[in-house]
Amino acid sequence: QVQLVESGGGLVQPGGSLRLSCAASGGPFSVYAMGWFRQAPGKEREFVASMRWSGGSTYYADSVKDRFIISRDRTMNHVYLRMNSLKPEDTAVYYCAAHRVGSQAYDVWGRGTQVTVSS
Repeated sequence: QVQLVESGGGLVQPGGSLRLSCAASGGPFSVYAMGWFRQAPGKEREFVASMRWSGGSTYYADSVKDRFIISRDRTMNHVYLRMNSLKPEDTAVYYCAAHRVGSQAYDVWGRGTQVTVSS
């Protein structure tokens, strides 16, 4: 059973930084892409960033472009989201997700980690 576990969330002041981590276990499994999504209170879940597993191409939502960086470690068992210049509107639960090979969409999700940006 493939599992994703996020960590690294917390309370940070506007302008601050955080790094979220996503650990994958229960593998091996073939991944097409890994992504980060977020859901703010009263809003729908939205795409934040993703990385194609083959080649490492990255994609970002316009709202986080030039502030957030998605990366992975050499073992390819961890995905990270470095968040810089955080704004109050970045406050949300952040989810890590895997789009497995053969699936039509992101089909494995973590439980999320809370990020709160407030002074």
